[in-house]
Amino acid sequence: MSTLRALAKAQALAAGVAQPVATVRHLHLSERPLVLVPLAMAGEANAPLAALVGTAPDQARLLVVPQPRNRDQRYRFAAELAGIVLPYLDSFREASEAVPVDRGRDVRYRYVDAPQLLVPNPAGITFLRLFGRSTRFRRPDGEHPVHPTVPLLGRWLTFFAERAEHPGAAALLAMTEALTLHWATGQSAVEDLHLPALLGWIDPPPGLTGAGAAARAEDPALCPPAGPATDPDFDNRRLAPAVTAYAEAEDDPVARAAAYAEFAGLLRDQLAPTWELMWRGVGLLSALPPGARVAGRWDGDRDAFTGHAEHVDAGGGPQPRRDGAVAAAVRLHRLERALASYAVQRAYDDPLVMAEHRLTGEAFVGEVTLADPKRVDDTGKRPVLRPRIQVVTTEPVLVPVGATLYSPARPSQKAKVVFVTPGADGKTEVVLELSGGMGRALTAPPGTVPEVGERLCFTTLSDAYLPAGNFPALEETPWTHGGPPAAAPAPDAPAPAPAESGDGDPAEEWS
Repeated sequence: MSTLRALAKAQALAAGVAQPVATVRHLHLSERPLVLVPLAMAGEANAPLAALVGTAPDQARLLVVPQPRNRDQRYRFAAELAGIVLPYLDSFREASEAVPVDRGRDVRYRYVDAPQLLVPNPAGITFLRLFGRSTRFRRPDGEHPVHPTVPLLGRWLTFFAERAEHPGAAALLAMTEALTLHWATGQSAVEDLHLPALLGWIDPPPGLTGAGAAARAEDPALCPPAGPATDPDFDNRRLAPAVTAYAEAEDDPVARAAAYAEFAGLLRDQLAPTWELMWRGVGLLSALPPGARVAGRWDGDRDAFTGHAEHVDAGGGPQPRRDGAVAAAVRLHRLERALASYAVQRAYDDPLVMAEHRLTGEAFVGEVTLADPKRVDDTGKRPVLRPRIQVVTTEPVLVPVGATLYSPARPSQKAKVVFVTPGADGKTEVVLELSGGMGRALTAPPGTVPEVGERLCFTTLSDAYLPAGNFPALEETPWTHGGPPAAAPAPDAPAPAPAESGDGDPAEEWS
């Protein structure tokens, strides 16, 4: 936890209401997201119990599994969910746009928009990831066949779960994480995972403080858990009798229909409060203006959606159960690069986020007191424009002479530290030499060089392009890491351990 967030949490506790830790919205919010509130049965590995799904507050559709241990009902639920999710995904594939590549010498195409899934909390993302893993390898023929849309749904859910791991991606969002990215509450990070308590701090009801609203939300009778876990008391007192009543009415169609209606109504009552909270969170987030670099990150989601759709259309196979050594290293490297870029972009977009870096000495804010926009450096083979400015700041300057700094106001311009001179009254004078972002002429275009009186932030953080790492090809990878074996194993070598299936044995017992 950063110093500023800790301070904001202390202020929230003192004021009785959550405090903003962002001035802009750092994630894309679709105009038509698909909200999905799942419930899973306790004691069963990722056994779906119910889900409330829809793209508008008044368009919720309830899906239930009266017998979660029954394999057929599980995959019937998956087919019903696919009947909602897949048409929603296809609705974003109607229009494409041309994107220039190779410096404009060629173009590629991507969809003009992409779908967005919203779940209440990170446990909801885990539910979708495991549910996708358990369905993407199923087959519509052979033993234990499933509906043809079930494996396709599993592949798409896996795609969204993988995008959720990508820093800055917004294809699949947990509402609690989206809200805590922009507000700090007076409770712990674990308590922030409870959506009713979190929204109680951010937007408390009239007459209640954030702490009072959060305490009220702890009562499962008033605020059922946001899923996918259910309240144990609800399981024992209400859910178990409803499941038993449905099972006992198997031979009586009238009694079975009544038991199903009661079961569905029971679960709708559990899901409806969270459904309302989800759309309340959407409203709070949409009220924030988007950051300048949010659209660029959403372009990455659109690219990923287009690429996966083309892979599916071309008959490509499902995602592997686990990555090979090289694929895992490439994936980790890509995520690390995305995380570094995401941190810089958030700081460039938001002064409150940049303030955290100012506290650590990675940035400072000062006023331009002198400027020489016409300075030319002729010590090299040819003269080049190298303006200099002097910035006076009251903040600590921990960067050394020769360091390269960047300003969010002119991100394509570099500022080399020439002198750092401590002055009177705690002020520090910093002389910077500018390069880049001014064209190739020996005269800087208007606005490219900071003017006297301009107040700027300079930081060591850079969002410059990071080249991809070099990784060996499969044929150059040692056999211990998935490549071709160098030689046949010795006769007395131990046999390799069997690979985990990851999605269960199709013949296993489910009840």
